[in-house]
Amino acid sequence: MQHNDLWRALDTLAAEHGLSVSGLARRAGLDPTTFTPAKRRMRDGRVRWPSTESLAKVLEATRTPIESFTALVTGARALPSASPRAGLRRLPLLPLPAAATDGFFDADGRPTGTAPSEVSLPEIGDPAAYALAVADEQMAPVFRTGDIIIASPAAPVRHGDRVVVRLRQGALFARELIERAARRLVLRRFSPLCEFRFDPAEISFLHRIVWASQ
Repeated sequence: MQHNDLWRALDTLAAEHGLSVSGLARRAGLDPTTFTPAKRRMRDGRVRWPSTESLAKVLEATRTPIESFTALVTGARALPSASPRAGLRRLPLLPLPAAATDGFFDADGRPTGTAPSEVSLPEIGDPAAYALAVADEQMAPVFRTGDIIIASPAAPVRHGDRVVVRLRQGALFARELIERAARRLVLRRFSPLCEFRFDPAEISFLHRIVWASQ
């Protein structure tokens, strides 16, 4: 287990419950700064790990089994659907690539409620989460025609995540995030494998994919 893996898991757990890391700490009865990025390293640069007591309180407060949290630590992008907190929720269902049409998303990248249909899918903590129906093979072999994916605007995005991207010019697609810096964004197409560089100013929004129907 790596230091970054554990903190990524806590970030994901917070996002799945619609919370910031400060909100997650408060729910667990901890100091709001317990999990903030500033607390993840000491002043001399050494890494700082969350205490077992803090983790236990967080898991209890969110009713998350240790097995589900372990899955996040080992690389899962969302809590397993078998988690006791999981249920069904009606989400706006947008067709890909037609979801790029103006009107489906507001200026902040949240769904506007004008989706042509809804679908019952596993509960995601982010109230702004939405579903996309893959309508072609442009994202194969990762996502194929008929697959449904859930994207969460609140979920933290890190290198290696699969994300829904919308360009300011209108295109909307799913890619893998390779690099995110102040002056460039590098995304990888699934097939054929190919990397594309963008100026961050070209990006309207970038949302992490937290679930897929595959």
